[in-house]
Amino acid sequence: MTTVGFLGLGRMGAPMAANLVGHVETLVVHDLYPPAVGALVAKGAQAAGSARALGERCDLVFLSLPTPGIVREAVTEVVSIGTPRIVCDLSTSGPALAQELHNTLTPRGIAGFDAPVSGGIRGAEQGTLAIMVGGPEARWPELEPLLLRLGRPFYMGESPGAGQVMKLANNLLSLAAIATTAEAMTLGVKAGLDPARMIEVLNAGTGANSATRDKWPRAVLPRTFDFGFSAQLSLKDTRLALDEARAMGVPLPTGERLEALLERVLAAYGDGADFTEMAKIVEADSGLDPARGA
Repeated sequence: MTTVGFLGLGRMGAPMAANLVGHVETLVVHDLYPPAVGALVAKGAQAAGSARALGERCDLVFLSLPTPGIVREAVTEVVSIGTPRIVCDLSTSGPALAQELHNTLTPRGIAGFDAPVSGGIRGAEQGTLAIMVGGPEARWPELEPLLLRLGRPFYMGESPGAGQVMKLANNLLSLAAIATTAEAMTLGVKAGLDPARMIEVLNAGTGANSATRDKWPRAVLPRTFDFGFSAQLSLKDTRLALDEARAMGVPLPTGERLEALLERVLAAYGDGADFTEMAKIVEADSGLDPARGA
């Protein structure tokens, strides 16, 4: 009998955990926010009570947490008295931490996988996430069927952090699309073009990208800026990419510009800002009123 644990029931973790309900023999969950635990228990999961208790009960543990430091602390608790066969980090926590966790888990006979996800809250809810996975190939057949419940897993290799590097590369392109789309839209609006019509044209042509297809129609054109991913977490991910690039001797000048832009978003709009508010900074720099928009 396999008991699966899920630690971290935030905006991404809760829907991912919900997609496992009914597809595993026993699902045990934990989060510091009791209502999030209660919602999963109402769907058929069991409450662990603590990360330590979850680790003691479970054969396989998933984590979906906001920062590398929190992931590190959680894994330490999970394995303090328990020895799950597999620990799988679904967070974007960077390749350095993936290597550190590998070094911690392997001597205990625990297989560590890094498996960050892309696709946002909607992808988590619909089970359509792209999942980038690094970890021991011999244990991959045990993990893959569960990840298929969450989306489409891509096995990137045995090297600890392989999935994390792929995710950081993905995030750089995603953020660059937002920043460049903001510049292109601002150019057109300053010239008197209709922004909604511009998005229609871009999506029919070679300028189409994830920002024009999804982020502008959902969050920028209506001026809600509520796509669902924080600028603060985007900045964390960008800095992880820059740290890894520096360690490998890879220049990332575009990444450095994205870092600076996200820092300005947080300075202007606070820690609760959405990453789509990058568009407001570009608009304001061009003399447009962000309240009206591009």
